[in-house]
Amino acid sequence: MNEHQVVITGLGAVTPIGIGIKNFHEGLKAGLNGIARVTGFDVTAFRSKLVGEVKNFQSEEWIDRKSARRMDRFAQFGIAASAMAIEDAGLESFSFNKNRAGVIIGSGIGGSQAIEDGYSVLLEKGPRSMNPFFVSRMLINMAACMVSIKYGLKGPLSAPSVACSTGSNAIGDAFRILQRGDADIMLAGSSEACITPLPWGCFCATRSMTPNDCAENASRPFDKNRDGFVMGEGAGIVVLENLKHALNRGADIYAEIVGYGNTADAYHITAPEPESDGMIRVMKAALQDADMDVKNIGYINAHGTSTVLNDKCESAAIEKVFGEHAKTLKVSSIKSMIGHLLAGAGAVEFVATVMSLFTGMIPPTINYEETDADCTLDYVTNGAESLDLNAAMSNSFGFGGGNACLVIKKYGDINDNS
Repeated sequence: MNEHQVVITGLGAVTPIGIGIKNFHEGLKAGLNGIARVTGFDVTAFRSKLVGEVKNFQSEEWIDRKSARRMDRFAQFGIAASAMAIEDAGLESFSFNKNRAGVIIGSGIGGSQAIEDGYSVLLEKGPRSMNPFFVSRMLINMAACMVSIKYGLKGPLSAPSVACSTGSNAIGDAFRILQRGDADIMLAGSSEACITPLPWGCFCATRSMTPNDCAENASRPFDKNRDGFVMGEGAGIVVLENLKHALNRGADIYAEIVGYGNTADAYHITAPEPESDGMIRVMKAALQDADMDVKNIGYINAHGTSTVLNDKCESAAIEKVFGEHAKTLKVSSIKSMIGHLLAGAGAVEFVATVMSLFTGMIPPTINYEETDADCTLDYVTNGAESLDLNAAMSNSFGFGGGNACLVIKKYGDINDNS
């Protein structure tokens, strides 16, 4: 057991099926489908037309109007989710050492709307017409920086960008900082909001997004007829805290984070390694870090993108890592409900995993209709299931071959020496 135990004391989420932990959790329990046609621009000429958009987001609820105008949507999401997490953790009313509180919030693309707007102005009006706030709207680290500035958090500050594993990497990196004793509190997670023509067209060109225009079954992880992911947007932020610090201030504890793995496929820009090598090694690394037997894990929140190769490789990796226990594991992918949030995915899915462990409710994989011979795990497809969990795992795998895995357990359970 590490000298510094790390617990989760606050959660925040901005998602296509609900803003805030309560609404997000209710959406998960109900198996709510957040997929619909893109509304922000005309997608008639694009190969893919469906998206998981965040509805009814009002930035002014968390950010003053003047500041909000100077931020891209992804930064607004990050600040909103951070505000929720801080309030949930009870930190607004507690005086703590801000020199020992840090922020790690990543993103994959950053301010895509800012990039498109800025380039249009450059072409149409010339360089002298460029907005001086263009840089602060565009940069990937702006969500992390704005949160640090807003709350005066002067500890470690970082903004990883590791494609679709970004959120899990951010949380894992924050976990390591707390384990080392370099901080008492860390806000960690990721945010993505790139539903704009340029990135949309680029992802369509990769042919990794589904051409299906039926929102009712477009995102269908592990289903035999899956044909690509549905892009989404959103943010997830968690408050991680040194256990002693949390206990000293009487904080409520959701769970303990005990394991983190991070590996690379070193294989291909977009395709997973065919033998699932990186996926296997990252899950084994997280379990070893947690000093936990495979039999302790009751649920895996899968990366489950609804692409042919990812779902096949992830299922095979789980079978190889967990052996006979794989037959009794519960597995689900919430991308079936919210789409693939790219860099935002890992953090939002980690929040969902924490809520599953805390409440004993496993969210379903919706839209699952036909079994694939390459995907034979128990995917939880008939609505949410109740299960008394001791420990759970969250997987994230990204373009470029980045893999991240997080393991959590109930606070006070499984070899707890506290």
